[in-house]
Amino acid sequence: MVRAVAPHPVNVLTLGAPTAELTALGVRRISVGGALARVAWGAFLRAGHEMAEHGTFDSFKQGARGGELNRLFASRS
Repeated sequence: MVRAVAPHPVNVLTLGAPTAELTALGVRRISVGGALARVAWGAFLRAGHEMAEHGTFDSFKQGARGGELNRLFASRS
């Protein structure tokens, strides 16, 4: 497909193909759609279930640290 539409770019919506593989095929833009939001909501749901069912907070250890978030948002201003 990339060759067929050249020189126009090919954009791909992916939920798992490795970036290197798509790039090697000539894909110029890779989108994940709503996948990042689903990952975040999945973490939220797992943490909620853990708290409700076990009374524990172990999943909190997987969350982003405050300093990491501060650096991320500071670099965007």
